[in-house]
Amino acid sequence: MFIVSCSSIPTQNQNKSNTKLNLNIETSNKNKEIIIESLLKENIKFSINFDTNNSYSLKDDVLRSNMKYFCKSLINEQRDVIETAIFNKKSSDNKKILIIYSDKYINSIESLKGKHPKELYYFLSKKNFENNIQKILHVNQSIERYSQISNLDKNLEIQHSPRIRKDISKIYFLIDYDLGKTIVPIFKSYALDIDFYSTSELFHGATDIKKLADFEGTSIPLSSVIFKKIMNKNDIINIQNEFEILMINDFLEIEKIYQNNLYKRNVLLETGYTKIQKNKCIDRSLPIWKINMNDLILQT
Repeated sequence: MFIVSCSSIPTQNQNKSNTKLNLNIETSNKNKEIIIESLLKENIKFSINFDTNNSYSLKDDVLRSNMKYFCKSLINEQRDVIETAIFNKKSSDNKKILIIYSDKYINSIESLKGKHPKELYYFLSKKNFENNIQKILHVNQSIERYSQISNLDKNLEIQHSPRIRKDISKIYFLIDYDLGKTIVPIFKSYALDIDFYSTSELFHGATDIKKLADFEGTSIPLSSVIFKKIMNKNDIINIQNEFEILMINDFLEIEKIYQNNLYKRNVLLETGYTKIQKNKCIDRSLPIWKINMNDLILQT
């Protein structure tokens, strides 16, 4: 059994609080460190029992697990928001949605295909990805025609911008950062007038908020305010780790509300405003933000 009991020390600008928190949690060492560090920053009395018996199991992957109090995982809620924006608001010109995915998301794609079988689904890996992107967008056909025309007269200087296929209205990326940082800029260079969408999984592996510039203009289901919080930190492991900290902070805040009967109409969590009602699971209200580095820098 491992029990932590502590009362954090109020700072000069804090008043003493009667808020208390008692936790019985089974979780990873990484999450234990986040929990203790978060609680030590607050002006409350708390005790934590990390015993494995009769404890709430907080899974290591907090972003993809259905955490206590929430209706769905953060990732599943993001996917719901994006898929509603993409599939439920299709244009009337019979254009299709292009879904680009990697091997990590094959199971997710099978479910998506079952719901939306008429869309375009393409698997991509790091192997020969640029040629494959050209084939997916039919850019290779335009390049081949340009090459044939150029070969007719080597003295001609022809301005050429590859034309892409006209039957795509939106592109949805189900890929991770390792692949995304490479292929999304290539898609952007060809598909200038097509809207891009993704969950935050696209850049979880980034070690600096500034690396979001690779995905400029991509619509994601998170508020820019969240990124401002991360941007103000000097050193981060990666964006995924920062999201995990925010999620665990939200869990602790909701525990305080439940244990101290602090219910109120609207609560500002780390991930945004929400309503907390006793015995009802929480749905996050996730906006869609189009990544804009200029806006993000101006906020800080």
